[in-house]
Amino acid sequence: MTSPERLRILGVPIDAYTFKTWLAQVETWMNETDGLHHICTVNPEFVMIAQQYPAFYQVLQKADACLADGSGILLAAKWLGQPLPQRVTGSDGLPQLAELAAQKGWHLFFLGAAPGVADLAAEKLRATFPGLQITVNPANPAEVHTSIEAINQSGASILLVAYGAPMQDLWIDQHRDHLPNIKIAMGVGGAFDFVAGIVPRAPQWMQKLYLEWLYRLIRQPWRWKRMLRLPLFVIAMLRYRHQPTPKLVQEMQ
Repeated sequence: MTSPERLRILGVPIDAYTFKTWLAQVETWMNETDGLHHICTVNPEFVMIAQQYPAFYQVLQKADACLADGSGILLAAKWLGQPLPQRVTGSDGLPQLAELAAQKGWHLFFLGAAPGVADLAAEKLRATFPGLQITVNPANPAEVHTSIEAINQSGASILLVAYGAPMQDLWIDQHRDHLPNIKIAMGVGGAFDFVAGIVPRAPQWMQKLYLEWLYRLIRQPWRWKRMLRLPLFVIAMLRYRHQPTPKLVQEMQ
């Protein structure tokens, strides 16, 4: 398929996918003979981490797709005069990916998350999409050897990693050459928690008003330090606005 338009926000690439075009791209990659395709779900926190963490910045540059996961990304793109078609979140995208996997016979591998969370998410997805194959391994990032061995022995072709930013995408990039059977690898952050029902999504009215971050902060006040990156993102965008507006570029995925 034709690659989507790509813009850059503070140097971080963002691809203009919708859920429909993203899933079509996944299917295209799954039909290829070999090679791992890395998908990142980018929000303002990712962008700000990348400003201070060169290794993570480079991983985002190399990623085959960078989805606009955060509402702040949509607002920034619109402010720059380059609006994106849709917010493509990992938490909403995971069930859609699972539905397609059940239809196509693809095998998913869930890596990471708190004990029991990935198992519960997998159980709910299997109940919703009969025939869906999921292998779960809650190993932490340091358990590299056992994780890679489990992934390679599972028969899975899609790897979903819940280690949070930036660890999940650094882990994928560092170990991609040791995962010969994986065609799609994606960091999913807290998506397992949402699917499992452990962390509820914000009401639709808050999502539409770009206030999902506030709902999560109220529900999880321990996240306040992480949320400090949001005003920093706004300040950085205000400075960025006075520079020449970056142009959309076409890039083959």
